[in-house]
This record gives sequence, C-alpha cells and structure tokens, in this order.
Amino acid sequence: MFVRMSSPSETEALKQFIVEMAQASAHFIMPYFASPDLVVENKGDMTPVTAADKGAELLLRDMIMKRFPEHGILGEEYGQYQPEASHRWILDPVDGTKSFTANNAQFGTLICLLRDEVPILGAINLPATSQLLIGDGETSTLNGRLIRAKEPGPLSKAIVVTTDYDDSATRHGVEGWAALKKAVRKIYTWGDCYGYYLAASGGVQVACDPAMNAWDLLPLIPVMRGAGLTISDWQGRAPEKGDSCVVAHPSLHQEVIALLNGRA
Repeated sequence: MFVRMSSPSETEALKQFIVEMAQASAHFIMPYFASPDLVVENKGDMTPVTAADKGAELLLRDMIMKRFPEHGILGEEYGQYQPEASHRWILDPVDGTKSFTANNAQFGTLICLLRDEVPILGAINLPATSQLLIGDGETSTLNGRLIRAKEPGPLSKAIVVTTDYDDSATRHGVEGWAALKKAVRKIYTWGDCYGYYLAASGGVQVACDPAMNAWDLLPLIPVMRGAGLTISDWQGRAPEKGDSCVVAHPSLHQEVIALLNGRA
C-alpha cells in the first residue's frame, strides 16, 4: 500500500532532511572503515557491532529528535522511541556490518519514514561509493537523478543477488532455491543493502533474502517501488509486515516467487 504525502513541498523537505542525515552519518562512519584500530564486538545474537554502528545511530536519532520531536524512532542498535507516534523513522546505521568489518565497501545506511505504519520514504546510502538512493514509492533517485527499471530479458538471463547463499538455500526449503538457481544465469552474494542498490539501479534483475528485520526491509520498500520494481516477502505477499524479501521487475517477479515456493 502506498500513501501519498500531504504536499509536494512536504515531500521535498523530508527528502532534503534524509540527504542531510545520509551525509552526516557517512561523515561519521567513514573514518572507521578499513581502520586498523576498529574494534568489533558481538551482540547477544552473535552479530557484529562497532562504534560506527552505535555512533551513527545516535547521531541520526539526535538529528530526528531535534527536527521532529513528535516523531518516533526504531533503530537496530537502540530500539524504540515513542513507538505510538504517527510518524516513525526506521534506522539501520550500518547495514552489512560483516562486510564493513572485512573492509568490503558493500555496506550502507538505511533510513525510512513511516506514516501510520506505511513506508512513505526510504533511502539506501552507500558511504564508501558516495551513492544515495531515495524513493517515495512513485519515483526513486540515485544521487538526485531519476532512475527506472528497464524491461529485462527472460529469467534465464537474470543475475540474482542474496546476502547469505546457504541461508537462502535452506531456510524455506532446498527445492525452491535449487529451482531458482537452475532457472537463472547466475547467483552472487553481493548482499545486504548493496544488492538492492544493484537491483534498483539496473545492475541485477533479482535481489532476495530469506530473513530480514524491520530495519533491513522497510527502507527498501519506497525505493524499490519508486524504481518500478515489485517487492514482496518470500511467498509473494505484501512486504510491510514481512520478515523476508524478494525484489524483481514485475515481468519476472511472479515467476521467481513460483520457483522459490515450488509452484513453477
């Protein structure tokens, strides 16, 4: 479901605020990237976290609280703030921390604005490559330039990207993933938000992950839809309440879903 912003001027002001947040967080994060002094800790779920993750989220939360004190926030590192607010920001300060800690540039910052629980604006910022995608569900831009997915060829020519090949191959059953692998040209682990940047910008034809948190998934929705792509959960349902993700051009999406779920 797409909910239109109340006015074009409001939309543009919020997009400009997202640009400011992306620039500020990138400026904070990049000194930690490939630093020999970077300290990596493990959270309770054994996923890595660094001072870049924690500090960038605190920075973004502070910016939001100062600009929009009535808004709520959900962030990966520091949880909920004013969860009953009609407008809530969803933050993943470093999506792809494993890549980040391996000196791999395939990481980014994810930002989303919900209104009445509907994602109305989303952003993928890639600090290491200076690429910023912003979407509003109808249009998406890459560094300010409008982008739109082109009609792809058949699925047999498609490149698929995912974050964790083994997880994708087993979490929802091995048969579906094996069927997709057989049907496409190639599968790569160009994952996390970087893979969805590749899909939105036309570099790959399918991006998918079998398990995602709200801060991983919700920011993608306005960006993918704005780029003319279909986004759903693994079973093809609306992604807003989902915990998995499949993105593809509308001409390929249903075929991909059918293969993944043994319906082809």
